[in-house]
Amino acid sequence: MPEEEQQQQQPAGDGSANPAKTPKQLEKERLKAEKLAKLQAKLDKKASAAPAAAEKKEKPEKRTKEVKEAAVYTAKTAPGEKKDLSDPLPDAYSPRFVEAQWYSWWEKQGFFTPEYGRDSIDAPNPNGQFVMVIPPPNVTGSLHLGHALTNAIEDAITRYHRMKGRTTLWVPGCDHAGIATQVVVEKLLWRDEKLSRHDLGREKFIERIWDWRREKGGRIYDQLKSLGSSYDWTRVNFTMDPKLCRAVTEAFVRLHEEGAIYRSSRLVNWSCTLRSAISDIEVDKVEIPGRTFLSIPGYDEKVEFGVLVKFAYKVEDSDEEIIVATTRIETMLGDTAVAVHPKDERYKHLHGKFVVHPFCTRRLPIVCDEFVEMEFGTGAVKITPAHDPNDYEVGKRCSLPFITIFNDDGFIVGDYGEFTGMKRFQCRKQILERLKALNLYRETINNPMVVPICSRSKDVVEPLIKPQWYVSCADMAASATEAVRSGELKIIPEHHTKTWYHWMDGIRDWCVSRQLWWGHRIPAYHVSFSDSSIQAGNSDDEQYWIVARSEAEALAKAAERFKVDASKIVLKQDEDVLDTWFSSGIFPFSVFGWPDNTKDLQTFYPTSLLETGHDILFFWVARMVFFGQKLLGKLPFKEVYLHPMVRDAHGRKMSKSLGNVIDPMDVILGITLEGLHAQLVGSNLDPREIEKAKAGQKQDYPQGIPECGSDALRFALCAYITQARDINLDINRVLGYRFFCNKLWNATKFALLYFSGEEKFSTELSSSDAVNQMDAWILSRLAAAIEACNAGFESYDFAAATSACYAFWLYDLCDVYLECLKPIFQAGSEQQQIAARRTLYVCLDFGLRLLSPFMPFITEELYQRLPRANPAPSICVASYPSNTSWRSAKIESDVEFVQKAARIIRSARSDYNLPNKTKTEAYIVCTDATPNEILKRYASDLATISYCSKVSFDSAAPAGCAILTVTGQCEVHLLLKGLVEADKEIAKLQKKGDQLVQTVGKLTQAMQASDYASKVPAEVQAANETKLTESRAEIERITAAIETLKLM
Repeated sequence: MPEEEQQQQQPAGDGSANPAKTPKQLEKERLKAEKLAKLQAKLDKKASAAPAAAEKKEKPEKRTKEVKEAAVYTAKTAPGEKKDLSDPLPDAYSPRFVEAQWYSWWEKQGFFTPEYGRDSIDAPNPNGQFVMVIPPPNVTGSLHLGHALTNAIEDAITRYHRMKGRTTLWVPGCDHAGIATQVVVEKLLWRDEKLSRHDLGREKFIERIWDWRREKGGRIYDQLKSLGSSYDWTRVNFTMDPKLCRAVTEAFVRLHEEGAIYRSSRLVNWSCTLRSAISDIEVDKVEIPGRTFLSIPGYDEKVEFGVLVKFAYKVEDSDEEIIVATTRIETMLGDTAVAVHPKDERYKHLHGKFVVHPFCTRRLPIVCDEFVEMEFGTGAVKITPAHDPNDYEVGKRCSLPFITIFNDDGFIVGDYGEFTGMKRFQCRKQILERLKALNLYRETINNPMVVPICSRSKDVVEPLIKPQWYVSCADMAASATEAVRSGELKIIPEHHTKTWYHWMDGIRDWCVSRQLWWGHRIPAYHVSFSDSSIQAGNSDDEQYWIVARSEAEALAKAAERFKVDASKIVLKQDEDVLDTWFSSGIFPFSVFGWPDNTKDLQTFYPTSLLETGHDILFFWVARMVFFGQKLLGKLPFKEVYLHPMVRDAHGRKMSKSLGNVIDPMDVILGITLEGLHAQLVGSNLDPREIEKAKAGQKQDYPQGIPECGSDALRFALCAYITQARDINLDINRVLGYRFFCNKLWNATKFALLYFSGEEKFSTELSSSDAVNQMDAWILSRLAAAIEACNAGFESYDFAAATSACYAFWLYDLCDVYLECLKPIFQAGSEQQQIAARRTLYVCLDFGLRLLSPFMPFITEELYQRLPRANPAPSICVASYPSNTSWRSAKIESDVEFVQKAARIIRSARSDYNLPNKTKTEAYIVCTDATPNEILKRYASDLATISYCSKVSFDSAAPAGCAILTVTGQCEVHLLLKGLVEADKEIAKLQKKGDQLVQTVGKLTQAMQASDYASKVPAEVQAANETKLTESRAEIERITAAIETLKLM
């Protein structure tokens, strides 16, 4: 060790002289000194050379590359005015430059209204009409990528129909989001002022929510505009607007008058934290594998779940006992029976007898019910009718008492001694201890289970019996089922119809009461009397409830019903509000002014399409169908298109606590990792979850999110759409489409150089106008893209439409056609150049129009720069291309063969490391006249796209050629002699070949393992198989290339 060496080298502590060194030691020291001297000389030389090296490195023109700032739009254009196009296009695509100014101009011009270009909205249109309403996003906060997906799809559809010349309307709006909004404002109120809503009172609290709505509500609309969504903002609706509130009241009253709404006391999903009933969609069913401790709001310690507790009930007047089991031991306080199967021989002698409750004087009958599974557990089940859905049904069948043991806050109520007043999960622990003390506890075992969690409050949902208002759904569900079976209503993709039938067949009546303050207050009034001589009723008696449009109407109805003077009647409106889905259910007609028979309602109802996520097929789509058919006698739409759910790149559900919930604006504008972190700090996340979310963000976005722009985001989202139920969204793919935008930008900018004169062009062009053979080919490819895009939109195959656009621009126009135009504009005849310009113009114009529904901003920017003879004011109201007369299968087949030959030549050039600027000579050798004739006809184009100086057909190939096989009847002899250094290339290829041989060896060894098929995931096996095949093919090519090089 170094410390020991230092101690050994120090002189002795007694001050005595060092002993004399031996000759061997002296020689060793001399050699050591020489080595040190040499090292020092080397270091000095290196130090003296450093300044010179530094001087060389200081040449900025060689060391650094100038990075240009992304262009921004700086012209002083007032909002709503058209963008200033007097300056030339910036050198590179910049989303911020491109997406500036256009939206406000579109909106001001009225392009998005159905009135645009028409005398009136109900004027006949031979092209038909297209109407759709937004799935209204919650007013709470901002949009997420799920909203972005919805808007990308819906706006593409809307823009397509508008460009097809149809009378088009897409109605925007926002949902008041009862529970979500109230929770957000309550949290803010507590955080900022340490006040609860009860401290403020109902009226002042609702005023606070309206203040919050006015402050935050516009942000969502701004985001929708940033996405380019072409809504008619003159018809925007908020579900708490007076017009829609009136519609909600009218719907409730009419449904009640028709017997479709009634009041009843039943089990509901109760959130003790919210003190409200919640809908099924607001309950997260969390699966746990066994014993698990969960954090529950209002409890300092985590609560145990995932266990089954067994305990005994003593049989009355007997030494016998019945053992029962439960996952919620605290509910035993509400037990009113023990159930056994009537055929279970073990308990037949106990039929009709009782067990004794250990904590109260209640006697529990032993009842028989066939729902009990004899083989499960002990075959005996405790029955708590007021706190369990299955037990509730048993209680009704067996006429058992329904005893509620929890209040609205989840505290124990009733005469239970020490347990009364306890929180439910504190009671859970205490009851277990008391059962043990009474020798009634038997055991606790592991039990995988599903825990119902309130998605809003994260509290455990408690089934409670509450008097609520219900919508009777059976008849409406039958009508909705028939509408789909008959084809009157079409659900796309079709596999979702199974879910539709499943929901309808198992329909339950819908609880629409919510114990909240924010929302549409239920228009029902409880009747009491100021005269004590008149018989009064309680709140559970529906007879004493009046449903009316106003208090005055309710008073008149009550006087009529009870035959009492109105002066003696006291009305109290129900404190509850309606489930948010109720107002959403009438959205497709309330937005048009129903119940008034407005011109909008007559013209635009029913709508054409409802587009939304498949997760709310029942909760929203079905209820719109119910109410449309019931209240207006018509389906609210003809088709339903259901898109997939957006998940992150790892396939995980979007969750704030995972840090993978992304604001679309952060993808559009870009954001740093620090910026993402800052958003978490300002959110409603629990502080304990913030660090976990930050770690998730750092893993997925270590450099933040780059600026991608709205067009790239929209295009990416639509390109992801398939028949699958989920989309695993990778931001890198969005970035890839941002690069596509750059390619589009550069290609158009380059192409516009060919239009330097004052001449204007139209899209009127026939196949006979194609002088150049590649003109005919590109027009055929354009026709194919037009066909694919129209078919894609009509069948909701957005992946096919985006793929067609992408392929046309990137692979046909940029990679081939623009390259083939260069020789024409350099040395072609005037006639060839004129024809090429006309064809190129059509490609640019129609190509941009095809893309416009997906990429509205960049296509508008470039479209406005085209030399158009008969311009539409905007690309968004230009006609969508439909001309497919240019299509020629023969031309496309011929050029595909030419491209195949070019790809083989380019691949060989790559194998021999030939740069594009080094031209080669190709000699075509065909034993069949057909391929020879095709390649000869396109010889100049083949030379251009394969970087050849000439393509020869009639002369013999010289020595020093690589022989490339195109087909069995066609070869290309590519001249390499004099262009490559054979020895160096052989060495490079041998090294690459050796690496590939090692790869093949490792893969083969791994795949031959005995457990490979069972242990390695299928996708990894597929990837390995592909890699093995490609590596072997590459080895063969390298071997052939080496043999060719050896001959030079």
